[in-house]
Amino acid sequence: MLRDGFKISLLRFWAIFRSLGERRISLILSFVIGLLSGVAGVALKNTLHWVRDFVSGLVPMNTASLLYFGLPTIGILLTLLFVRYLIKDDLSHGVTKVLYSISRQGSKLKSHHMFSSIFGSALTIGFGGSVGAEAPIVLTGSAIGSNVGNFFRMNYKTRTLLIGCGAAGAIASIFKAPIAGIVFTLEVLMLDLTTASIVPLLISAVTASSVSYFLMGRNVVFAYDVIRPFALHNIPWFVLLGIFCGLVSLYFIRTIWRIEKRFKQTRSPYKKWIAGTLILGALIFVFPPLFGEGYDVLQALLDGRSEYIFYNSPLYEFQNNYWLLIGSLFLIIALKAVATAVTNGAGGVGGIFAPSLFIGGISGFLVAKLINQFNFIDVSESNFALVGMAGTMAGVMHAPFMAIFLIAEITGGYALFVPLMITSTIAYLTIMYFEPHSIYTKRLAMRGELITHHKDKAVLTLLNVTKVIETDFLPIEPTETLGSLVKKVSQSRRNVFPVVTTDGKFVGIVMLDDIRPIMFDASRYDTTTVQEIMNLPPEIITINESMESVMNKFEYSKAWNLPVVDGDKYVGFVSKSKIFSVYRNLLIEFSEE
Repeated sequence: MLRDGFKISLLRFWAIFRSLGERRISLILSFVIGLLSGVAGVALKNTLHWVRDFVSGLVPMNTASLLYFGLPTIGILLTLLFVRYLIKDDLSHGVTKVLYSISRQGSKLKSHHMFSSIFGSALTIGFGGSVGAEAPIVLTGSAIGSNVGNFFRMNYKTRTLLIGCGAAGAIASIFKAPIAGIVFTLEVLMLDLTTASIVPLLISAVTASSVSYFLMGRNVVFAYDVIRPFALHNIPWFVLLGIFCGLVSLYFIRTIWRIEKRFKQTRSPYKKWIAGTLILGALIFVFPPLFGEGYDVLQALLDGRSEYIFYNSPLYEFQNNYWLLIGSLFLIIALKAVATAVTNGAGGVGGIFAPSLFIGGISGFLVAKLINQFNFIDVSESNFALVGMAGTMAGVMHAPFMAIFLIAEITGGYALFVPLMITSTIAYLTIMYFEPHSIYTKRLAMRGELITHHKDKAVLTLLNVTKVIETDFLPIEPTETLGSLVKKVSQSRRNVFPVVTTDGKFVGIVMLDDIRPIMFDASRYDTTTVQEIMNLPPEIITINESMESVMNKFEYSKAWNLPVVDGDKYVGFVSKSKIFSVYRNLLIEFSEE
């Protein structure tokens, strides 16, 4: 009786909850997701600090240590074993996974993503992997949003919004930057800015940020007070910095792309681990700033302690040599991309958020150092380091607004807002000339699986061939006679007949218009075979083809129906009318406020 009473109460609650309507429910769930993603961000930061504190006790300061070879090797091996034998799934490229789930998986992410990336990235980064924790926490927050939405049986559009709430909450929590979290969702995840979406995003971001403040205090990522405010005569130097950051971003994206592509060609995960950790260990041994996220190095540069980059390095005794410092900064920028790529290629879990901030800070500091060599110029090296972070982030992620607001928020003020805008805009324009897609979207865009703010293209991306296949076309074998074909014509409502062999191989089509002159000639019923009268279709669609490619084939061929194959096996047909019908319904759902 007690159990039955509980079930009745639960059903009543569910009925009342559903009666609130999709929009009110999304507001309630955005608050819940903000709480959960805030806790997840705090959990990741604390776990990472615990691992890092343990590891830092093993390495003495101011001395070159061979432990730099071993620590990343251990951390990535532990991550590899955790992912391979416990999770049994791929945890790499977290933001790309979120984008793919929106475009191809109905905004559904696996439940293990709510925690697995936290442990994987803590092991990788804590032991020295040269990646960031932000992409894993974005995947974690997005998975929380997706699974909460799925649990409450929300539709695709609401689930997508809740994924955005989780991502915004995760960024807001880890950086204590709610505006940056919202802008990240709009720019990187490419959610539309509408009245229906902005309020839930605000609720999640502010809630997650508040949770982070409550549990971790008011300390921000970089403690820095702007002592030297922006001066108009420095605008040309910030423009120069923007161009440099754009070119550095281009190098960073293409280097990571090429190295990860090379690692993918090796099938054995342990061969990847050995090769990757050997390279990473050697790089970190010579340049310890490549160890982990590198936020401690950035803080040292903001404090004016450039000698910090030589701590634990074989070059420590030459720390006061100016040109060695300049050369080291150049090499650190160049090698950070390699270190990040081999960390992920070897089996580590991490993102490029922190590395892009790292190379940006180094780039800004380097440019300022070089400019200050001229006696008649004096610029703030710390300010340039901060602005450089925004520049490379704008370039690598193609997200200038997020870069501007993130750096403004994590440094606790907007004193450098104008140079942040200048450098981020110039960096973004520079890289857009060479690379139209960000590091997150490049893979998906190449496969036609990227949703953008362009509604028509977004709807086409959501469509796939399997949703529009029609299978009520009557197939006929090539060895059958005209008489058999005429019987099928009388049974079919279609004017196209696929010609398929006994083993299911598609070989051609017969159009009703092509056989009209002979279909009533009974003398040919037993002598003419289908093989003699069939034709090849103007185009053939493959089962995994993008809808944009399908539409292009319809446009070029002027056909109304085209066959679909899986390899060489017949699957069905796609018709223009079916595509337009499904497209219309999706567009209505996608555009609904």
